[in-house]
Amino acid sequence: MSALLSLLGWSFLPGLVTGWTQSLYYSITIRAGDPKPQPGSPRWAEHRRRIHILVITLYLLYTIYEADYDLQRAGTFYTDLGVPLNATDREIKSRFRRLAALHHPDKAGSGGRTQDDINAYFVHLKTAADALTNPAQRFAYERFGPGIVSWARCVTIRDFVVRGAQALVPYYGAAAVAMYALGLLGYLDWGRYERWLVLAALFVFEAHTVTRPGMPRVLGRVVNPVLGLVLGRAPYLPFQAIALARKLSVTVYIAFSQIGPLLAADTRSGQLVVGGAAGDDEKALREGLERLEMTVKRLDADATRLLETEMAPFAGDEETRNSMWAKVKEWLVQNTIRSDPMVRDALGRSFAKRRMDAPAGARGTR
Repeated sequence: MSALLSLLGWSFLPGLVTGWTQSLYYSITIRAGDPKPQPGSPRWAEHRRRIHILVITLYLLYTIYEADYDLQRAGTFYTDLGVPLNATDREIKSRFRRLAALHHPDKAGSGGRTQDDINAYFVHLKTAADALTNPAQRFAYERFGPGIVSWARCVTIRDFVVRGAQALVPYYGAAAVAMYALGLLGYLDWGRYERWLVLAALFVFEAHTVTRPGMPRVLGRVVNPVLGLVLGRAPYLPFQAIALARKLSVTVYIAFSQIGPLLAADTRSGQLVVGGAAGDDEKALREGLERLEMTVKRLDADATRLLETEMAPFAGDEETRNSMWAKVKEWLVQNTIRSDPMVRDALGRSFAKRRMDAPAGARGTR
């Protein structure tokens, strides 16, 4: 999934671009010969924080532009037929007849296209005209996209809405489970509740869009008029708005993960300390080492008591105790240390090296 790729790939590319941009910034704003902020200084860290935020913001804006460009390039049944969104059935049929006269396989010239391409384009125009002249399919197409032409046993508007609404459950269910699991693992600490708010808002918007008889007000009264008057572009259909909203939500999630912590980062030490993360990690490491030291001490004390218990019958007999200590030491070496796989491998490599370095004919080389 592209979202996962974006979330996991930030550790390398933005840092590289940020470093290059910071060098370029210093070369433009600082005259030759003047000292530049050195890495590790508070000023250098503050500049890096701001440039890093700018780099991530520009990239996220580019991802939104790219998603919009892909939607416009893919087109819709309306743009392919060249009819407005409020076209009547009569206008659609009339337009299709004119296009059929130009693109019918028996009449269209090759123009560098293969016969399969000509046939496929004519079938596409026929599918678009049939879908837009069928009230139920036209309603479903505007909300769920071109995939509705393959939905078997869907005849009425209710059939299409039920089929399309069923697809919302696995999508948002998987998104909720993934967010909850990542939150438990500590990957989504910053903006945790805001992410749930974005997910809930997206679900409400999509559910409202696919079930209402008309176009959402924000789309019909704000977005589409601005696109038409300012940019002169074709208006968004509801299914395009939903696809763009999903992409926008992923962009917001990445912004929460990448930009949010940087807004409160501390640069006074010359490093980007995000939310006290460095101090928390050091404290956790120190506590872990203390727990490990206490565990080792308890194990040592238990082993000592166990050995003293085993040697209790020989109290007062120093000769026997010394002999027993020697036997215990030999047993530890023979059965514990040398039986360890890592020790055996190390000994084997050592003996092999000795045989390789020995002169020809020496003992142990054959």
